[in-house]
Amino acid sequence: MLTINTIIADKQLLFCEGLKSILNQHPAYQFNFIAEVDQSDQVTSLISTQDVDILILDLDLNGIDGLALIPSIRSISSEVKIIVLTTYSNYKFVKEAMKGGADAYILKSSSVAEMHSAINSVLSDKTYLGPKVNITPPSGFKINSEAKSKFEDRFLIRRKLTKREHEVLSLITQAKSNKEIAKELFISDQTVGVHRKNIMKKFGVRNSVTLLRYAFENDLTS
Repeated sequence: MLTINTIIADKQLLFCEGLKSILNQHPAYQFNFIAEVDQSDQVTSLISTQDVDILILDLDLNGIDGLALIPSIRSISSEVKIIVLTTYSNYKFVKEAMKGGADAYILKSSSVAEMHSAINSVLSDKTYLGPKVNITPPSGFKINSEAKSKFEDRFLIRRKLTKREHEVLSLITQAKSNKEIAKELFISDQTVGVHRKNIMKKFGVRNSVTLLRYAFENDLTS
């Protein structure tokens, strides 16, 4: 039986244990679990130093999120098979993941058989999209018709911001003024002000005090 060196990158430790049990039910492969990690930098370190066949990757990780991490992994290794296993079915995320170099994208609501099918496909050098996963808008889908939850998780919140807005927000949470932020990022005070307004608009807050509270409540300080 062929042994598959595997890394699981997911913040939910109990889920990781269940996933290992599911993979161990595969009739054709034996899995050697190198590590279960929740930090994006741990993923790149392991890919750089270990012989990894499959990476099973959630999008919501500590550090760089999974979508941004995929191209970094691809720059390190073209051989490792990347299976995105997540709760996020948004077609934009699917498209970005596959464009970045993922080999498969399936949802955590998938069956054991679907997980095994994804494994079989990527190890045969084929891509795999699970049921209810679309790389383009589903038929009849309207961009403005998607209901927005009052409570969004950290991953979805962070994906609202550009890289520069993340940098500005991080410095705002350090109680730095627009001038101090401008100096550190080598941009003008006016540009910082525009970024601040855009961040507040995206988060639906009206002043800096509320912005700070929102940032700390949702762990957006880094």
